[in-house]
Amino acid sequence: MISPDLPPLLGQSPAFMTLAEQISRVAPLDRPVLVIGERGTGKELVAARLHFLSRRWGGPFVKLNCAALAESLLETELFGHEAGAFTGAAKRRAGRFEIADSGSLFLDEIAASSPAVQEKLLRVIEYGAFERVGGNATLQVDVRVIGATNEHLPAAAAEGRFRADLLDRLAFEVLTLPPLRARPEDIPLLTSHFAREMAKELDWPQFPGFTDAAMERLLAHDWPGNVRELRNVVERSVARGKPDEEIATVVIDPFASPWTLAPLSAARIGTKAGTEPTKGPEAATGNTTPGSILSDPTRAFDLDAALKRVEHDLLSQALAAQRYNQRAAAKQLGLTYDQLRGRLRKHGLLTAAAESGAD
Repeated sequence: MISPDLPPLLGQSPAFMTLAEQISRVAPLDRPVLVIGERGTGKELVAARLHFLSRRWGGPFVKLNCAALAESLLETELFGHEAGAFTGAAKRRAGRFEIADSGSLFLDEIAASSPAVQEKLLRVIEYGAFERVGGNATLQVDVRVIGATNEHLPAAAAEGRFRADLLDRLAFEVLTLPPLRARPEDIPLLTSHFAREMAKELDWPQFPGFTDAAMERLLAHDWPGNVRELRNVVERSVARGKPDEEIATVVIDPFASPWTLAPLSAARIGTKAGTEPTKGPEAATGNTTPGSILSDPTRAFDLDAALKRVEHDLLSQALAAQRYNQRAAAKQLGLTYDQLRGRLRKHGLLTAAAESGAD
């Protein structure tokens, strides 16, 4: 039985039913599984189903987000450490693999792990063996690894960012989750579930429902944040409604306001800090758009400079949109954290981001 702390995996669309059949087929197989999907598609819920529908259901279901920790911390979190292994390691500590022994270990954002961690992951998946950080004794565990990512791992392996042999071991079975836009039939069902839960939390006697116009707007949205975004929108809309009236207003963008502030650009950050404004490639090419230049066949056009200007602007916009949280900006742009840092450095935006309190 799935833990009551986890919301149920709901759906009735053909895409969802196909996924549910795949989960039921794969769950009993005691092999690694990769769960691939966009943000908010329910990768952790699928991993939980794989565990609780397997023979390991009575064992621990342990979770770890690989992108949330630095390389050194991720290694010790996964494999544990011996006393004195590093400054502050006063006593031996068990890692997630030891804790998950006889159960399943869910590694979210597994593509964010470093090559050194990937090498140790390969060994423990292959042989069930590893050493704690700072230790020499080889430990044996029986753990099923379920990895998840929103990145295209074959491409990452081809680029040398992910070990091909680890990918081979993890990809015994790959479950690719459909985005919400591919299962619109599930939107009313999910909306009703989230709305009723929110109404219960607000101590309403019952949920009055959404108006037809409000439901049409929910069905028309493309949901880039998938089920997680839908849940936030539904809960927000219900919270702003009244218990005795149908919900007529759907609040998709909580930042929408007639007094919305303009994004703080990198140039404004530099000025605010008392430094020279950050200059992008547009300083060399001017503000003339590519379209206006190409309309004059006699005028030369610097394509490289224009592409740099576009990249500079997109990086600035992503940073501003994510409130200068670099990890969040990297995820929005489909980059790794290190890739984003390299591009920010190339465009002179790294200093500006740091001065904004970025991570």
